[in-house]
Amino acid sequence: MLSKWKNLLEKLSAIEDLEEEEIAEILDAQDPELEKELFQLADQKRKEYVGDEVHLRGLIEFSNFCRKNCLYCGLRKDNKTLKRFRMSPEEIFSVAERAHRLGIQTIVLQSGEDLHYDAKTLAELIWKIKKLGVAVTLSVGEWEEEEYIIWREAGADRFLLKQETFDRELFSKLHPDDDFDQRLRCQQKLMEIGFQTGSGNIVGLPWQTTKHLAHDIKMFQKMDFDMIGIGPFIPHPSTPLGQHHTDTQLKLKLTLKTVALTRILTKNAHIPATTALGTLVAGGRELALRCGANVLMPNLTPLAYRSSYEIYPGKICIQENWGACIPCMKKMVEKMGRKVATNPGHSLKNRSRVHS
Repeated sequence: MLSKWKNLLEKLSAIEDLEEEEIAEILDAQDPELEKELFQLADQKRKEYVGDEVHLRGLIEFSNFCRKNCLYCGLRKDNKTLKRFRMSPEEIFSVAERAHRLGIQTIVLQSGEDLHYDAKTLAELIWKIKKLGVAVTLSVGEWEEEEYIIWREAGADRFLLKQETFDRELFSKLHPDDDFDQRLRCQQKLMEIGFQTGSGNIVGLPWQTTKHLAHDIKMFQKMDFDMIGIGPFIPHPSTPLGQHHTDTQLKLKLTLKTVALTRILTKNAHIPATTALGTLVAGGRELALRCGANVLMPNLTPLAYRSSYEIYPGKICIQENWGACIPCMKKMVEKMGRKVATNPGHSLKNRSRVHS
């Protein structure tokens, strides 16, 4: 068995590719030595393709209203226990301005799928934030092509629209009011419009197998996303999947292996060390940074709203003073012998996209 893993890792190192079945075999393996060598290889490839810089993306969660009913998400519209909020455009801009003064080079505007903010309102906000000289990432869900174009023309640089799973049957179970093909079309359209486009998945979902995860990784590679977010499933008690619990350490290892394999196969995609990993286990983000990740996302949502943006429970840093996580993350990065980037960290993919 050891020789088999050695052959797979040698192949992975040499050609930076594996078949889906081979990826699933590595994900299935419970071998500490294999994991150690895989993580070292991913860290080596990270250094080769994206360098030692870690990019800080300032996250503003501006609304927790959502029109969708995804089974795993605490923001789902049928969750009646959640205290809902919406920030005004003026509030959002004020936070972005303060973040910029603290040296944040990218502002991430994230919400549930909330139709309260029409395309024009968000476009005006994007335009104002871009005047600060920062990059702007949107994570607001599925919209029509015309609205995506309006936001791109207003200056938005990036758009994150996670697929969560690239298995059609699993997607339909998890997303009762979503369309698998429409989600893919949105991602493709975002690329065509000129957005740096992000996708991603959740690891440890009910009904999910390592074959599903292997397929996700190959789709990340095939679609050549600029950004890929990978985080563990943390059940929310006010959702239909709230009672689904799995072994924490197994889920941690599976998530880290997914991060590592994604780094090697996608080469220079930006991959965050997610807050969900840091919530799952203490030091989870540092572990991800050691096996392929190169992005951190300090939460800059105002304290009054932060605890209500509850996709999953127990999120770390909820009660920290505003902005306190920025120096904390900088120390984390420096302690690892890495450095915090001082540039916006645009896509490293070789595309003819104009960054404004």
